Amino acid sequence: MLSSVEQAVRDDAGEHAAPLDADAVREHVTAGALRDGPVGSVGLELERHAVDLHHPHRRVAWDRLTGALREAVPPAGSRVTLEPGGQVELSSPPLPGVAAAVEALRRDAAHLDALLAADGIALLSTGTDLVREPVRVNPGSRYAAMAEHFTAAGHAVDGAAMMCSTASLQVNLDAGPAHRWPQRLAHLHRLLPALAALGACSPLLAGRTDGTRSTRQGVWRRLEPGRCTRPADGTGGPDPAGEWAAFALAAPVMLVRDGEDAPCRPVLEPVPLADWAGGRRLLHGRPPTAADVDLHLSTLWPPVRMRGFLEVRVLDAVPAAWWPGLAAVVATVVDDERAADAAAAAVDACGNDTARAARGLLDAALPAVPTALRSCVEVWADLLDAGHHPADLVLDRVRRGGPTGCLTAEELR
Repeated sequence: MLSSVEQAVRDDAGEHAAPLDADAVREHVTAGALRDGPVGSVGLELERHAVDLHHPHRRVAWDRLTGALREAVPPAGSRVTLEPGGQVELSSPPLPGVAAAVEALRRDAAHLDALLAADGIALLSTGTDLVREPVRVNPGSRYAAMAEHFTAAGHAVDGAAMMCSTASLQVNLDAGPAHRWPQRLAHLHRLLPALAALGACSPLLAGRTDGTRSTRQGVWRRLEPGRCTRPADGTGGPDPAGEWAAFALAAPVMLVRDGEDAPCRPVLEPVPLADWAGGRRLLHGRPPTAADVDLHLSTLWPPVRMRGFLEVRVLDAVPAAWWPGLAAVVATVVDDERAADAAAAAVDACGNDTARAARGLLDAALPAVPTALRSCVEVWADLLDAGHHPADLVLDRVRRGGPTGCLTAEELR
């Protein structure tokens, strides 16, 4: 479920490198968008900011970070990856239910925490880097090419912030049975504003605020709309996989790589995938291959991304006390039928009041959430009923501890 899109279609290396025309590209994207099957599997991805406890205002150097993680073998099988700004991401395997996924991610997070603590590094779990300016430390060619593309597209500032200063909690859910895809996608998109409000935990970005609880969401709203937003989201169209293919074909190509081990190179002009596949524009003097299409798909970041499963991308990373309950709410109000109906009713009753709708999601989830995670959801309900929110607690800690001190605060991890 959580393997890279770039590796998803490797059955025949020769076919994967063969040129595709526009119809073949559309078929390739449509076929990989959603997998028919039951619901119930859950995967979690948690990104966290690496902080040098002795010099918290500095980015952790790449060699030091990779050296500290060299012996990492997460006991529950999560995959460890490093983002452009040195954020450390853990991606759990798909597991039977959210309780199992939370337990696996907790175990693997504790494993990484112990490894990094031995080198004086802590991992901060908030939606943005609250203090430090965005600086790219990962030397990978993919991220260098992304930065060049964003600059050419007029999104240099938000591109740098997204790559180097944001972190999220992603909840990955089964697509479900094919005959229910339209209703399942429509339901999920209906809940997105309330889920985003509940999961907002980035009141500052590099010491600045936009007046919201999620400066991370502001970055994503502004960043290259043809790549990061889908106008049709939530319309409940009859063919979600086909709509995903249309979105992918209209989105501009960001990167091209001539061979699996070759470096990525940026595309500096707006070239929709449809133009490349249709022969109206050639990149690197050739038509696209399936590998090119898969690389392109890995650069699309709408609120819900289709990767055979549903990747929910609207949640900020939140501190350790909060993310298990947040994951439990998301999985429950989508996968449990009664909770889903109650969540839809709550959202509809609240209209544009996303804060009240977010509280309604907790009430909808609580009767159905796994017993092992019930207390994690109850602490959310108690906090919101007291008129608070994790983002407010983070901002209060920043005010009390100073901008640099907040990076090392135990309660923010």
